[in-house]
Amino acid sequence: MRYLVTLKSGSPASPPPPELMDAIMALGDEATKSGALLDTAGLMPSAAGGARVSLSGGELTVTDGPFAETKELISYVVYQVRDKEEAVEWASRFLRLHRDLWPGWEGEADVLRVFGEE
Repeated sequence: MRYLVTLKSGSPASPPPPELMDAIMALGDEATKSGALLDTAGLMPSAAGGARVSLSGGELTVTDGPFAETKELISYVVYQVRDKEEAVEWASRFLRLHRDLWPGWEGEADVLRVFGEE
């Protein structure tokens, strides 16, 4: 099963500590070697060229970033795993790195199953 995990940050935009980036790279290497990691990337802030296309009442509306939400979508990852619990475990490990190596950082990860042949 494939899962898309999106990461939202509620913390002010600032560079993450180098120790966190090293730990994220190590976790990514582990996920790649296990065969779970299919794709990942960081995302630019919505103010840096983002747009939202909405459909309401038959009308399309385009809104340029930044968006009004208090949490900014900052990255994503796609995992190929056995089940939702394994996807949640990878996401939890990622957030624990943030908790342990970036005091005060706050955010959340959404774990969503991708439609597929399963």
